[in-house]
Amino acid sequence: MKKPFADILTAIQPIKESFLAQAQARLDNLTKPVGSLGQVEDLAKRYAAIVENLKPKLGGKNIYTFAADHGVVTEGVSAYPKEVTFQMVYNFLQQGAGINVLARHAGARIVVVDIGVDHDFSPAAGLVIRKIGRGTRNMAQGPAMSVPEALRALEVGLEMADHAREEGATLVGTGDMGIGNTTASSAILASLTGLPISQITHRGTGIDDSGLRRKIQAIERALKINAPDPKSPLDVLAKVGGFEIAGIAGLILGCAFHRIPVVVDGFISTAGAMIAAAFNPFVKGYLFASHQSVEKGHRFMWEYLGQKPILNLSLRLGEGTGAALAMLIIEGAVKILTEMATFGEAGVSGKSA
Repeated sequence: MKKPFADILTAIQPIKESFLAQAQARLDNLTKPVGSLGQVEDLAKRYAAIVENLKPKLGGKNIYTFAADHGVVTEGVSAYPKEVTFQMVYNFLQQGAGINVLARHAGARIVVVDIGVDHDFSPAAGLVIRKIGRGTRNMAQGPAMSVPEALRALEVGLEMADHAREEGATLVGTGDMGIGNTTASSAILASLTGLPISQITHRGTGIDDSGLRRKIQAIERALKINAPDPKSPLDVLAKVGGFEIAGIAGLILGCAFHRIPVVVDGFISTAGAMIAAAFNPFVKGYLFASHQSVEKGHRFMWEYLGQKPILNLSLRLGEGTGAALAMLIIEGAVKILTEMATFGEAGVSGKSA
């Protein structure tokens, strides 16, 4: 990103009501009862308003899966060891993960970003190495990262938004990989909303009751020790966030700057979206909520962002899987707007007076 981070924030503007109104007028004149395609129509008009084109052309789809480790795993908050993070990155690169299958199905390209994995990767096709550190520090004992580290991670996300624009992507999806990252995401949610930790913290990778207690206690200690300022998204991000969450936030901000619609995946990706929206609330207009996760805090995130999830399939994998599925529906919605005939074009009588 050539512009400084602060300039990006001020350059992001709200989507224009005039485009929403024009798209709605066309939708209402298509050969169907008014509003009969429900939420699909809302997706279509919002897409048109984001790109400021009533007949947008669909192009490539990129899903950016940011991977990083978390120091808080030493608190016993996950059912899996942290080694799974780098092992799953290899699985992504070998095309063996859930996101690989669903991205192929959606016709989307996956870009895996090592933004903070505790492992040294060799250069490989589909892998971007932008390591800020070898995982964050344990937020239950102090800040997860420094402010300069958080800013660098945000800038990696901005760089990926530039990459999407250069590749001509017309839809971008977010994804994540990082053992311990639901703990950081719950901490971000609690910090920005003030909601009780026990109300928004779930089982993540499938921890048992004792693991859930450890997870809640770790978040409680992190908030007490670090006292993140809810009025400062940078402070919240640095103290209780993760490198991949920062990267996702930067990607979303960069895509909003470039007017590229962003399909937000699950709990971790939505934590990144919350951080992005806390930096600039106009970002909310550029987002599509892919799905409602099993994570019980996820619905509070969507409420914070003012979004209605497209899917509710009891997903909790992350990686960008929900985003890949939702992309197909969003593209279908756009095709309704651009390819369906109006009453006049089809010679069909409209609604009786």
